[in-house]
Amino acid sequence: MTPVHQTTNYDFVSKRKLWYTLSMIMIIPSLAFFLMGGLKLGIDFTGGSLFELAFKKSVTVAEMRSTLQSVDKEKFSDAQISLMKDDSQQEIISIRSKPIDDKEQVAIFDALKAEMGQFEQVRVEVVGPTVGAELRSKAIWATVFVMGMIVLYISFRFSFDYAMCGIIALAHDVVIVLGIFSMLGLYYNVEIDSLFVTALLTVAGFSIHDTIVTFDRIRENAGDMGRGKTFSQVVNDSINQTVARSINTSLTTMFPLLTLTVFGGVTIKYFSLAMLIGIVVGTYSSIFVAASLLVSWRVMSRGASHS
Repeated sequence: MTPVHQTTNYDFVSKRKLWYTLSMIMIIPSLAFFLMGGLKLGIDFTGGSLFELAFKKSVTVAEMRSTLQSVDKEKFSDAQISLMKDDSQQEIISIRSKPIDDKEQVAIFDALKAEMGQFEQVRVEVVGPTVGAELRSKAIWATVFVMGMIVLYISFRFSFDYAMCGIIALAHDVVIVLGIFSMLGLYYNVEIDSLFVTALLTVAGFSIHDTIVTFDRIRENAGDMGRGKTFSQVVNDSINQTVARSINTSLTTMFPLLTLTVFGGVTIKYFSLAMLIGIVVGTYSSIFVAASLLVSWRVMSRGASHS
């Protein structure tokens, strides 16, 4: 085995109960927000029309609702209308309603211009309910498929206990990202779309890749157990040997994502934010949680075999 330069000598494993506690502090509120129905599905998954319009003059939500219902009361009877601001602090009226085809859009936009003046179409999307349901189903199955393939790959590459600890750490990351976006949905009406699913799957890949690097080092160092080291010591040495690489890789990814979140505009803001949160949490779990779980698994397995 090629010797590896160890840049740190911190005892990660002995403090694993602290890492588990910190994780639970993040996971429990995340699950609470998720179960409260905070995760709001966007138009990609529910179907409907979404218009984001920037008027030259100031327009209130009440004025917009009144105008739309006078144009087509049935289409806009339960429309969700909100006022928001883009990065330049320009006011944008967001309208979410039942599906509206191109011909109806022209008539509605003409009526809005006549009643409320000129405006810019910042965003216009129309998704039918059948397409939305199909996208939602495919997103769920894609996530399940990815998780399943990861378990199979790690089981084949390492062993079942490695696979289970890896998938628990991965679920830890996904739950926290979902929880944060549930909170944003509950308090700020942030919706998730197909880009969010892309971000979630990318985070899953990044997180498990980082964890596999540490697991690979544990396997390479396993020979040291024959030279007087315990499994806990081998795992701790392995984390110390890979921690600098994990942090450096994460930082080089986080800086561009932070820039995109702050300056990237409304269309990719929440995509890059989901990626950013996922990579921060994934780096934490790969360093502090995944390998520590493996030690706990071995300790419990040894205890069970002796009982």
